[in-house]
Amino acid sequence: MLLNRIWIGMFLIALMMGLSKLVFWHDLTIFEKIVTSITDASKSGFEISLFLTGTLCFWLGIMKVGEEGGSIRIMTRAVSPLFSKLFPEVPKNHPAIGSMMMNISANMLGLDNAATPAGLKAMNQLQELNKTPDTATNAQIMFLVLNASGLTIIPVSILALRAGAGSSAPTEVFLPILISTYFATLGGLIYLAIKQRINLFNKTVFAYIGSITAFIVGLLAILVYNPALIKPISSVGSNLFLFLVIIFFIVLAMRKKVNIYEQFIEGAKDGFGIAIKIVPFLIAMLAAIAVFRTCGALDALTDGIKFLLLAVGIKETQFVEALPVAFMKPFSGSGARGAMVELWETHSVDSFVGKLAATFQGSTETTFYVLSVYFGSVGVKNSRYAAMGGIVADIIGFTAAILVSYLFYAS
Repeated sequence: MLLNRIWIGMFLIALMMGLSKLVFWHDLTIFEKIVTSITDASKSGFEISLFLTGTLCFWLGIMKVGEEGGSIRIMTRAVSPLFSKLFPEVPKNHPAIGSMMMNISANMLGLDNAATPAGLKAMNQLQELNKTPDTATNAQIMFLVLNASGLTIIPVSILALRAGAGSSAPTEVFLPILISTYFATLGGLIYLAIKQRINLFNKTVFAYIGSITAFIVGLLAILVYNPALIKPISSVGSNLFLFLVIIFFIVLAMRKKVNIYEQFIEGAKDGFGIAIKIVPFLIAMLAAIAVFRTCGALDALTDGIKFLLLAVGIKETQFVEALPVAFMKPFSGSGARGAMVELWETHSVDSFVGKLAATFQGSTETTFYVLSVYFGSVGVKNSRYAAMGGIVADIIGFTAAILVSYLFYAS
């Protein structure tokens, strides 16, 4: 299993790096730093789970109200023609389709707090169809990679962070992020279509993907010619949409005379159980990331890439400075965010490196975090080619981010 090899590899690399620093650089504190980082990461893993508990309880409660009121079925029917082609294993109008739609919609709007509970709900519903519970199904892999590729139309958190860091034009990264994340999602979808023998040129699939592409191009055209609209759409539009979804669920449930409070409580109870399940998986992944970064392996990796580029005659290596964000993003969103902020402090938020770091941050989601949490919540041990699908999407997204950044940001 790829995830197992990566996890072991990080600890072994940390051991070798630590020993080399101890022997050659006489860094007597290196292993103290590594052990401390493991302790801090374990604490962070539990704190994240604790934070997620409240969010999970609320949104799974709302999802339960939506199920009982019929709103999830309405959403399911809207995307059923597309999902029946991408997820042939999932019966038509199955509740998982509605949950997946909620998750993907929340991701597109940059609403992480709403996306995770819906995603965990969808993964549990897909697990009910799994005849080999410890092995991921094609449907689970397709959903996870689409989730991990992170198609984001409005990167709310990144725009807010840039504004808080004093950027003169916080929304300047909006278009490059949208282009990068779109290519990441499309790349992941094509990879899985080949692996699962799904025909993307089927008229139904082509019509949906074409419509989404037309919507994105249209939105880009409007915002390019009216940049003043970017901020209100980012800060108001996405959250207003989310609140209207909540109201829609409640109103339909009222029409069906559903006891909304009781159904909310029933759904919220599931949130607590899921939050407890994911704690070990979170701690395992965050601890591995912590030792890899603390031992200096991440810095050594970027220095090695720069050396190789110069050795083959490539003199334009400015993008390498932002690569720590790209390396961290598949493993930890908070780790990548920290690396991005560090780069802003070193190079300034409006420098080429600062803008590229923000574009990396928004181009994909946290592949291995999603793998650990989502599969961990349902007890799947064999993820098959899910990790490779996420890596393919990441590589395409990061490559697109570099090319687009040189197009938009290079002076």
